[in-house]
Amino acid sequence: FSQAARCTQRADKGVHFFIDDYRFNRLWSTPDRYLPMLQQFRCVMTPDFSMYTDFPKTMQIYNHYRKHWIGAYLQENGIDVIPTIGWSDESSYEWCFDGEPVGGAVAVSSVGTQASPESADLFMAGYNEMLRRLQPAQIIFYGKVPAGCEGNIFHVTAFQEKLKARIRAKKESTESD
Repeated sequence: FSQAARCTQRADKGVHFFIDDYRFNRLWSTPDRYLPMLQQFRCVMTPDFSMYTDFPKTMQIYNHYRKHWIGAYLQENGIDVIPTIGWSDESSYEWCFDGEPVGGAVAVSSVGTQASPESADLFMAGYNEMLRRLQPAQIIFYGKVPAGCEGNIFHVTAFQEKLKARIRAKKESTESD
């Protein structure tokens, strides 16, 4: 989303929100402002509002609601929407999959979920619960795909991964000179 305005060939691209919330809160505040631009893209994934485990449950549910509201609004305005699936811990399973399609395409991100063994375990538990409940036909996966993730995964390399690869390549070319 943060690069969508600069994108010139929009018809064959999708928009994701796997970025810091402050970079897309403006969509929540003024959705009509972004409709003409978003309508030019092939698809738009629902916003990935944060659901950190240390957020109060009410804030997590509110962020789940905001994601669904924006998704419905975009669909109502002719945009092909792919739901982004998010969870925090096992207690969020009672509501975080509500309203999500069974058997359709979904989007998920592992960015920021692999920093510790505990967060990696929480991610895998939620991912497996998503598979069980939603049985997605396709999973658009943003970021590194952790071992054990199954399903029809379409991998999208995260910006951070691309940046690290460029830095490594530059370092290697400098070292070989």
